[in-house]
Amino acid sequence: MPNPWDIGSAKLLASIGFKALATTSSGLANSLGRNDGHVTREEAIAHGEALAAAVDVPVSADLENAFGEAPDDVAETVRLAVEAGLAGCSVEDYEPERGASAYDLSLAADRVRAAAEAAHSGPGLVLTARAENFVRGNRDLADTIARLQAFQEAGADVLFAPGVVDPADLRTLLAEVDRPVNVIATRSAPTIDELAALGVARVSVGGGFALVAYTALIEAGRELFEQRTTGFWDRTKAALEARTVFD
Repeated sequence: MPNPWDIGSAKLLASIGFKALATTSSGLANSLGRNDGHVTREEAIAHGEALAAAVDVPVSADLENAFGEAPDDVAETVRLAVEAGLAGCSVEDYEPERGASAYDLSLAADRVRAAAEAAHSGPGLVLTARAENFVRGNRDLADTIARLQAFQEAGADVLFAPGVVDPADLRTLLAEVDRPVNVIATRSAPTIDELAALGVARVSVGGGFALVAYTALIEAGRELFEQRTTGFWDRTKAALEARTVFD
């Protein structure tokens, strides 16, 4: 389930054959000239709605910490995601202003419970609950598993612990939960086939594809500005051939 950052990238990824897509909070923020964590709830929901309307595959939204600490705020964010026609959304147990610490487990579980109630009402959507501690410097796998277990009991449909990619850690984690688990495909992660063999149900790339695109832009810009050459055109063939998806 790759992560587009705008309508064009969503259409391109759907045309490749991916059966589901998800927004990326960092990719969206960067496209607006901001760093991750500096997008409003209204912007994130509108972005997800626009991508969902542009493609014929399900779209899930990265809703960060659901733009509020209180369970009622989380529920309202998820209700808006349902109304926007999204097929899924994710909710984190971490807020950047707290530094490296995640929400207290009791509060974190209450937030997922409120999100699940909203996610499963009306047309409903798939709720992914994210335990952020491992990727935020607290590499305590037991604590991560305890959080995911609390989230599944609170009603989450999918569990996600960014940063957990070691095969041994994944085997341990997968054995301790009974919900589908998402893994982000980082440079150090196993291959997609290896993840599937371990029992991972879903793989995403976070802001990876957006970073690849911005890197290509930076490299082309530097070539033009510093070298005063136009060799970057040699790397445009695939995009030029794919423009029919924009019709």
